[in-house]
Amino acid sequence: MDPIRRKILKAGALATVMAAAPRVFAQQTGQRGAAMSYYERGPVRIHYEEAGSGFPLLLIAGGGLNSTIAALASPFNPIEEFKGEYRCIASDLRNANGGQSSGPLEVDRPWDAFADDHLGLMDHLGIDKFMVMGFCIGGPFIWNLLKRAPDRVVAAVIAQPSGFRPEMPTLFYDGNMTGWGPELVKRRPDITMPMVEKFLTRMYRTDADFVFTVTRDFVRTCQTPVLILPDDVPSHPYAVAMEAAMLAPKAEVSVFPWKEPKERIPLAVRQIRSFLRAHRSTV
Repeated sequence: MDPIRRKILKAGALATVMAAAPRVFAQQTGQRGAAMSYYERGPVRIHYEEAGSGFPLLLIAGGGLNSTIAALASPFNPIEEFKGEYRCIASDLRNANGGQSSGPLEVDRPWDAFADDHLGLMDHLGIDKFMVMGFCIGGPFIWNLLKRAPDRVVAAVIAQPSGFRPEMPTLFYDGNMTGWGPELVKRRPDITMPMVEKFLTRMYRTDADFVFTVTRDFVRTCQTPVLILPDDVPSHPYAVAMEAAMLAPKAEVSVFPWKEPKERIPLAVRQIRSFLRAHRSTV
């Protein structure tokens, strides 16, 4: 083929791809219904999305240390449910496999490092006061936010929260040593399995108890309104969720079980909506 013609064809093919790319991206963002962005603070880079408008609602997905925005699809999609009334903000957890957030593994302060990311994102967006809803690992994260920023979190919804089981004391450590750490090390040459082991030991084995991040005494004095939706699987102990609900002076609790049969989920969503509206109005 003539070299000039070959160059023309290559240029045309490249132009076609470049022209198609924005359309594909627009379809992806349109389907998700959210604007995707990044927040950077030093070596930390957090991928987040926003959808809707109104009072800010921080959403924390389940999935443990592999918590990503995509995990918000189950057991119901809070972005779809609440973006009509709230400015919904969600992010991939730092160093979650399958996510787009990254940063150092802070082995001496794992829980507070994640709280730094959540509060830093709110600062980045110019948000002072907000409400928060979290699933699974979002439970311990939320209790830590209530301790770290009690004047900023107006109300919290804690769904199927993680908690410590005395009869299964290494459940989270063991699960993350096999289900999170190895994949992280594969894609991050700066992180080693000994570092992962230290991180998980500090997070899940050092003084492990209750909801991991706060004490029972803190919960007894917490004045933030909290709605708790219990679960009852190994990683989401019913006893811990109900103990927190009984201790917190401004706690409410959902019907249980609220996910099964699946026809009960709309009832739980309705209770969440009423709870958020009640406390949004007090701001």
